Amino acid sequence: QVQLVESGGGLVQAGGSLRLSCAASARTYAMGWFRQAPGNERDFVARINWSGDTTSYADSVKGRFTISRDVAKNTVYLQMNSLKPDDTAVYYCAASTLAYSTNPRMYNYWGQGTQVTVSS
Repeated sequence: QVQLVESGGGLVQAGGSLRLSCAASARTYAMGWFRQAPGNERDFVARINWSGDTTSYADSVKGRFTISRDVAKNTVYLQMNSLKPDDTAVYYCAASTLAYSTNPRMYNYWGQGTQVTVSS
């Protein structure tokens, strides 16, 4: 069983920045960030592999968000810059022991979610 504890959400104005953190109780094959706005499905945002040297992003956040991993601390970060109102959602950290994937169904552990609200 892997436990994930997220922190770092909040309210920010458009153009601002936030950093999300996700502390894991164990190292996993891959970790990812997903987000879910009201009435929408849970969408892929970013992923990182076990060693932290391979990443990928959704087109909507590419160039603005950066995912990173502190292997020693079993912690993953999501640095979010140039935030837009469309980025408003609950952000979830997820861990996969199965695959390095953009599909939320491949992630078997989830954090509690943290709200990110971007005002215009």
